[in-house]
Amino acid sequence: MPEIDQATAAALGWPKSKYAWIERERRWLCRAVPFDRVARSEAYEDLYVTGTQLRLRRAVPTDGGPEMLRLGRKADVNPAVRLLTSIYLSPEEYRLLSALPGRMLRKTRHYLGKIDGADVSVDVFEGALAGLIMGEAEFETVEAMEAWPTPDFAYREVTDDVRYTGGRLVTEGLPEDFAS
Repeated sequence: MPEIDQATAAALGWPKSKYAWIERERRWLCRAVPFDRVARSEAYEDLYVTGTQLRLRRAVPTDGGPEMLRLGRKADVNPAVRLLTSIYLSPEEYRLLSALPGRMLRKTRHYLGKIDGADVSVDVFEGALAGLIMGEAEFETVEAMEAWPTPDFAYREVTDDVRYTGGRLVTEGLPEDFAS
């Protein structure tokens, strides 16, 4: 982990950084999904486990195919960079863990594929977060992340606004200034 020193990783709960990877991500609010660019879509159910950094995810391809069940753990180094680790689960393991206390977030993720070196997707949220459409792009390096332009389908960057992270959205709901 060249851009995250071992002391920072340990302080975030990763005593051995070889079991984690770095996610570099920017996020934007969008008015609509650019459906003409969508390569595939998945329906997500994310259980954010109360009092932890754990997220239990069920992802189901909207065009059929096997579901993906995964337990992940995230810790933010800053609003755009985080450490992650995850394991894939059997249906029995998922069922056991789904009994944990937490809050559920539902959304459909539309993958746009690789655009200028970044993996780009757009999420359409459901339930109490209905109306929120958020694009995100993931990068291999901080330099690539910083140099990437705002996509043409987005109208406001919210990378540095922690209110637009999954953990905050599921516990606090939409920010008051969301419509602006």
